[in-house]
Amino acid sequence: MKLFRLARAIATFVCIGAAAATAGAQSRTILNVSYDPTRELYKEFNETFKKHWRETTGENLNIRMSHGGAGKQARSVIDGLEADVVTLALAYDIDAIGEIAGLVAENWQSRLPNDSSPYTSTIVFLVRKGNPKNIKDWDDLVRPGIEIITPNPKTSGGARWNYLAAWGYALKKELGDLSKLKDHAYASEVAEAQQKAQQFVATILKKVPVLDTGARGSTTTFVQRGIGDVFLSWENEAFLAVQELGPDKFEIVVPSISILAQPPVTVVDKVVDRRGTRDVAEAYLKHLYSPAGQRLAAKHFYRPAEPRHADAVDLKRFPKVDLFTIDEVFGSWAEAQKIHFDDGGTFDRVYRP
Repeated sequence: MKLFRLARAIATFVCIGAAAATAGAQSRTILNVSYDPTRELYKEFNETFKKHWRETTGENLNIRMSHGGAGKQARSVIDGLEADVVTLALAYDIDAIGEIAGLVAENWQSRLPNDSSPYTSTIVFLVRKGNPKNIKDWDDLVRPGIEIITPNPKTSGGARWNYLAAWGYALKKELGDLSKLKDHAYASEVAEAQQKAQQFVATILKKVPVLDTGARGSTTTFVQRGIGDVFLSWENEAFLAVQELGPDKFEIVVPSISILAQPPVTVVDKVVDRRGTRDVAEAYLKHLYSPAGQRLAAKHFYRPAEPRHADAVDLKRFPKVDLFTIDEVFGSWAEAQKIHFDDGGTFDRVYRP
């Protein structure tokens, strides 16, 4: 009987321990709605963060991903896709989630460092090996016989960066100094330069045979389908194409001037509060700024907000580029969106498929 009672006590203790272990190993799920070219970055980052979260809290975490053109992804969240966090291509798309659906707080961009952009990028040209069309800068894109690949600005954040980079180059060429844009003394000169920039971008768009919905689709069109002479590309996407397919097939051309692309991130406030995931969602985004997160950003060809945390070998890959910002040339993303990409805007007027 003593042995029986002892065995029963041991069994009870084991069951209690197993129950406690099961409770400690509970899991939650969060959804990150992102844009096309971040697939490889978040595939590795998610595994790193899940390990960090488990070691820190004892909780297992499932992280689901959704990728697509940034504008299309923002619309999906507005229409009801329950994202805990969004990691999109430009601030305007997150602003739209807040303004149209009321899901994100107005101060979202001030809640994390660097305007809530843990990494940046820019726009470069991807050409075929040997650069057979001798494409060196933006002006070469409008030469006869050049076919250009870029996504649709209506659905792709990367495409909007491409479009505005070309526009800014044309303005810089005409004005010499972009500071003239905000000086009323140069109003007539600026108006003429804006007209020439519109003609320049219109000419580029005439050379685009197909507008894919997102940057990854355009990469496939250029790289796998073999269409086009030059692909206007996120810098990270161009590096990835060269890495995966080899420098014997493609090479990167860095234009004389380009745009500072700042892909931002935020929690979706109303979703995380409803689902009880704010703590993990906020920790997830903050981890992007950690040394581990910054190393992974550089490894996957994004320019880290804190370069000191990245491997020196990865940083050496990034060329020095003369970059202008959205605010310098277009005032803000809200202004750029309204003038260029809203229905009836400049893009709709100049693009003729």
